[in-house]
Amino acid sequence: MSFNDLSASKLEKPVNDTRPHFKRILLKLSGEALTGDQSFGIDPSVLKTMVSEVSDIHEQGVEVGIVIGGGNIFRGLQSEKLGVTRVSGDQMGMLATVINAIALGDAFKNIGVASRVMSALDIHGVVEPFVRQKAVHYLSGKHVVIFAAGTGNPYFTTDTAATLRALEIDAQVLMKATNVDGVFDADPKLTVSARPFSFLTHEEVLERNLRVMDLTAISLAREHGLPILVFDLGKTGNIRKAVSGQQIGTLITGEKS
Repeated sequence: MSFNDLSASKLEKPVNDTRPHFKRILLKLSGEALTGDQSFGIDPSVLKTMVSEVSDIHEQGVEVGIVIGGGNIFRGLQSEKLGVTRVSGDQMGMLATVINAIALGDAFKNIGVASRVMSALDIHGVVEPFVRQKAVHYLSGKHVVIFAAGTGNPYFTTDTAATLRALEIDAQVLMKATNVDGVFDADPKLTVSARPFSFLTHEEVLERNLRVMDLTAISLAREHGLPILVFDLGKTGNIRKAVSGQQIGTLITGEKS
């Protein structure tokens, strides 16, 4: 079963039903989520919690691919302030995602969960290169697979990389974990009256110019009918709820609810 088979009404289910609805998912994590209360880098307690939540659904038989950002270390858009070109800045940002991916990979291994880190950039001796067939093989072999270095190209965000990898590994849903509870009609941190959406179509996201993901990512998901679930990573148990099909955050699909 997948979100492609579910309408808004069918998503309603008992809150105590935690059986997974998906065989394979792609989880998009922001690098900033790893900082916790720090202003930079990786907070060990946040890393431990994040890995624990993912391992919980992995133990239920869900195959998990992860795309991680690098904003806790460096963002390509900061490059102009440093006097480097956008291309160089984006390459620096890709390397930041590799650092985060290696940390995630080792954190999984430390709790007994097999993992693989695959990079869109060829960094021989550090991580293995991304090869679709190998990634699918690892997922089927019960490894958590962490995709690093975005798409390997400048000017493309990790949102686009997440959409691309989700399609390449035949994930049933792309789950974007954020620091707010779904998609709102305005920035909830700046606008008290901001209203959350429970359901949207890809087309509505584009028409309303809702900045949940970049336009390239949303357009690619729309073209291939990839459902996207946006939810708050900060709420304990939300990953399990998302995988079990409970109504949390905002579901973006190709058809109206």
